[in-house]
Amino acid sequence: MLRRCQRAHRTLLDVTFPVHFCDMTTTMSPAAAIRETPERSFVHVDRLPGSSTAARKAASRAVKDGLLLPVRRGLYYRGRRTRYGVAAPRADEIARAVLGNRGIGPAGYSAARAWGVTTQVPPVWHVAALRTVDPIEGVSQHERKNLARADLNEKEIALLELLRSPEVYVETGWDALVDKVRASVRAGEISAERLRDAVPGEYNRAVRDNFARLETDALPAA
Repeated sequence: MLRRCQRAHRTLLDVTFPVHFCDMTTTMSPAAAIRETPERSFVHVDRLPGSSTAARKAASRAVKDGLLLPVRRGLYYRGRRTRYGVAAPRADEIARAVLGNRGIGPAGYSAARAWGVTTQVPPVWHVAALRTVDPIEGVSQHERKNLARADLNEKEIALLELLRSPEVYVETGWDALVDKVRASVRAGEISAERLRDAVPGEYNRAVRDNFARLETDALPAA
């Protein structure tokens, strides 16, 4: 059986962890594909090889064998085995698996935490996305209509979310946010150009007004 795998690294804000992409040929059974899935990875039943019936049965057997944890319909998680059982995914990990990786990022105090400008710890993970889905436990979803956000990374989206109400979320003050934005631009974590392209599509006027202020105080000239 031939399998071609490549290893990549995916960065979400300041957390980096390995992600493995495997070319699962049609000769691989759904059960084999599940066994090949690395720990701390999600399994989408509709992406498994074979028929939909075989994929569902294989996932069900993997749950009974303690290999997978059911997350929601059609979605499972292969967690790391510990002395207390299989570790469950975090709420933000589930949200990313369900909503995808484009156009989503932390919102509210979760955005403030991502930028390190608050000591508040929200009881749930707040996420801004281009669409919402059925409720996800531990996640508060906020729909945004600006399609240009699809070209932004999570930290850039988190910044736009902060600019909705910086006086509420940035407890360290505007100058501290300016310093962090400057440092993130220098480090290549965010792009002033991408933000400039996306901001005109923001429906919230406070975002547009505060971004104009941020451009003057922190961002390099266009």
